[in-house]
Amino acid sequence: MTFPRTNPRSPRGPRTTARLRMTALVALPVLALSVGCGGGDDSAGGTKKSDVIADVPDTPGASAEKDGTKAGAPPAGKSAFYDAQLKYVQCMRVKGGYKDYPDPKLSGYLDWEKIEVIASKPGQNEAYKGGKDGVCAPELLAAMDVEPERDQQKSYESMLAHAKCMRDNGVSRFTNPTMSGGNAQPGGDPNPASPSIDTDSPAYKQARQACKSKLIDSVEGMQ
Repeated sequence: MTFPRTNPRSPRGPRTTARLRMTALVALPVLALSVGCGGGDDSAGGTKKSDVIADVPDTPGASAEKDGTKAGAPPAGKSAFYDAQLKYVQCMRVKGGYKDYPDPKLSGYLDWEKIEVIASKPGQNEAYKGGKDGVCAPELLAAMDVEPERDQQKSYESMLAHAKCMRDNGVSRFTNPTMSGGNAQPGGDPNPASPSIDTDSPAYKQARQACKSKLIDSVEGMQ
C-alpha cells in the first residue's frame, strides 16, 4: 500500500510527500510504513516497494468475461489488495473520524489527491496516519501485506517524468528520483530535513496540478 506526505507526505508540513506520509505511519506504535510531497519553486519525495498497477479494462465487460469479474470491479488478481484497502477506508470513515475518506482506486491504491485535500485542513493530519492514535493501523498493515509487487523501473520512469515536469513548471529545485538496490527512490526537495521548497506556495501548487498525471497510481503521493 502506498501513502503519500506529513501530510505523511511529509513530517515537515501540511504537504510533504507521500513517502513521508507512509514514513509517518511507520512511526505509529503498531505499524511500519513509508511515503510524502513538496512546494514553491521546488519540492521533495519518498518511495516504497514496486509498482505494478492493475490494468483496468478499456471497455466495460471486456476483461470481465475473461476473469469473471463484473465491469467496474477491481482488476483480476488485484481484488485482495482492493478489498483490503477498502476495509482500511471503511475503518477510516467509521473509527478514524473521516466520513468523507475516499474509496481506493480500481487499482487498489489510495486516492492521495483526495486524501491530501482532507489532510490539508487544520487538525486533519491524521488522515495520513491511520486515524487518531493509529486506530486503523491494523487494516493499513493488512492492505500493505497484500499489495502487488511493483515494477521498480516503471516506478522510476514515472517519478522521473514527474520530476522533470515539476522543474519545467517552475519548481527548479525538485530533484530526480534515484535507483538504490533495485528500488526506485522518490525525488523532490533536495533536503527534506530542512525543506527548501515551499509546498504551500501558489507556484508549487500550480506545478503539482500540471504534473499530477505523470505519476502512476502506485507512486502517487510518494514525491
